[in-house]
Amino acid sequence: MTTRQPRLEIEYCTQCRWLLRAAWTAQEMLTTFDRKLGEVALVPGTGGIFEIRLDAETIWSRAERGFPDIAELKRLVRDRVAPELGLGHSDRVKRSQV
Repeated sequence: MTTRQPRLEIEYCTQCRWLLRAAWTAQEMLTTFDRKLGEVALVPGTGGIFEIRLDAETIWSRAERGFPDIAELKRLVRDRVAPELGLGHSDRVKRSQV
């Protein structure tokens, strides 16, 4: 079996019941990057983990940064897999960041 690239992994804590959050994040990524991602995987874990990896590189860790803001996560993924892709409202900078 071959892994399709780029591969986005969302590892979530089953003890914390974060499957819905992980599935929603996967849905957002697949909707936004429908032809740009080769694969999105949900990876069950334990111990409070919620990490997102792109081609085995951790791009978001709940332990370090809390849960991701979906717009920020989309920008991180876009910058690596499709820098030319416009994200519409997700490209706008929050007022608090100005």
